[in-house]
Amino acid sequence: MDGTQSMTVHFIGAGPGAADLITVRGRDLIAASPVCLYAGSLVPPEMLTWCPPGARLIDTARMSLDEIVLELVAAHAAGHDVARLHSGDPSVFSAMAEQMRRLDAAGIPYDVVPGVPAFAAAAASLCRELTVPEVAQTVILTRTAERATAMPPREQLPTLAASGATLVLHLAVQRIDHLVTELLPHYGADCPVAVVARASRPDEQILRGTLSTIAPLVHDAGIKRTAVIIVGPALTAAAFPDSHLYSPDRCRS
Repeated sequence: MDGTQSMTVHFIGAGPGAADLITVRGRDLIAASPVCLYAGSLVPPEMLTWCPPGARLIDTARMSLDEIVLELVAAHAAGHDVARLHSGDPSVFSAMAEQMRRLDAAGIPYDVVPGVPAFAAAAASLCRELTVPEVAQTVILTRTAERATAMPPREQLPTLAASGATLVLHLAVQRIDHLVTELLPHYGADCPVAVVARASRPDEQILRGTLSTIAPLVHDAGIKRTAVIIVGPALTAAAFPDSHLYSPDRCRS
């Protein structure tokens, strides 16, 4: 990435769905970019109102990677900055890496603006902290391989579940029955589970249950996509010590 060049592709985290859950930096870059690429199935249309008048708006929902990159290259050749919107935060499950690899090969500069990830929006909707003292201090973000790129051998779900950490599953709600089967031996039937679909949006759905009850709830609600599954005792933890962060015994000198 050569930051000395004048035209830039801005990979911008568009957040989980609510149009106002975007950084000020991201909003300002959208407003300054004459070209905007976005996934219409994930990015709220209200966010496009920040684009400048006459901006070229390109819905990438049905485009291949090569077609997307061709648009980025064409915009660069025309001397136009690009706002490339990715839902959530582009550092996780965004397919940004392969676009950057191609931009590197083409000598096109880019930068990245973080966004609110879906798991954070889901935790906010649940009003829960995912790291609770002496209950859970690790959060694992993962997905399943169904209808997607294969998982690395060392990142199979039973291996990750053996840690007992707070587990956040993306792109997995369609396999809820299979997930429950794999997680039960490690978390137990009474382990709390939450499913948040379309977090932060007006049509958000929240389901709370346990590993023994969550699958029927998901089926009854008809949730099949745009959802995160959160598993772990932190979801319902009540009897836990206060954090050392604010302890009067903590040295603050």
